[in-house]
Amino acid sequence: MTTSSPDVPGATTQGFDPPRRQLIGGALAALAVVLTWRRARAQQKMSKQEAEYQDSPKDIRMCATCTLFELPRSCKVVEGDVSPNGWCKAYAMAD
Repeated sequence: MTTSSPDVPGATTQGFDPPRRQLIGGALAALAVVLTWRRARAQQKMSKQEAEYQDSPKDIRMCATCTLFELPRSCKVVEGDVSPNGWCKAYAMAD
């Protein structure tokens, strides 16, 4: 059953409150973003063994031409010291 609201002509008390729903929806979306970000930050780098890292290039592919390589001898996804001439299965060629 729907009843009229005394404060607003034509408004009903059983209807939904769009601003409240928007606020709740926005809060839930923000929470999802924060939880995803925290989870991504919590992930650790792969070990060299997990990445199948090798100190020599594979064909023409090598760490120095990978988007994940960080000078001078680091990688965004593989832990430890990596050679610019190395290679692993996470290789992603730079454009």
